[in-house]
Amino acid sequence: MTNDIFGEFLGTAILVLLGNGVVAGVVLPKTKNNNAGWIVITAGWAFAVLIAAYISGNMSPAHLNPAVSFAFALKGDISWATFGGYVIAQMLGAMLGTTLVWIMHKPHYDVCEDKAGILATFSTGPAIRNSATNLISEILGTFVLVLGILSFGFYDMPGGLGIICVAFLVWGIGLSLGGTSGYAINPARDLGPRIMHAILPMKNKGDSDWGYSWIPVVGPMLGAALAVLIFGMF
Repeated sequence: MTNDIFGEFLGTAILVLLGNGVVAGVVLPKTKNNNAGWIVITAGWAFAVLIAAYISGNMSPAHLNPAVSFAFALKGDISWATFGGYVIAQMLGAMLGTTLVWIMHKPHYDVCEDKAGILATFSTGPAIRNSATNLISEILGTFVLVLGILSFGFYDMPGGLGIICVAFLVWGIGLSLGGTSGYAINPARDLGPRIMHAILPMKNKGDSDWGYSWIPVVGPMLGAALAVLIFGMF
């Protein structure tokens, strides 16, 4: 395994460990941060991006997201073979990260009777189910994410400051655009844990909602492509 592939694997595992970890803490019963709310979840995911990118950034470009890797492949900054390797690493990392969340919180999963809440600790879902608007939500959120990441390159920043900017960008997307679909904005972050939800043994586990699963995959990829198109007009 090359250094950059391992960096994408490790970084995505940490991203999902911390990101789904905060969701599990807020949603599952009998945790100390139960019912802490949306602000805590969005902040937790922003810090997850920050920490994961700092840890993996010396090994890989710290994309940690197939949509981001897709954008750089479309721009010609990475090869399509590299893109494929990154996506596999990101998916496997997300699956490991969410499995660690499950292991850590297993006693809380055992006493949770809320099937939708259990699924929410793995993957995203809509507040109101509407395929068209849910897809638009994921497209717009990822469009802002990728356009922001690409635009940060215009500025001469001290080393590491760009990662802080991306963390605040993710926080802003969660606060402003995340309330309708849960702002997956990352196919690996959603699909990898959804697969593990289907596999792992849990009491009161419901359906993995495969009917919705295409939206957090297709939407971010379309949003990334749109961002590259608009960025090319700058």
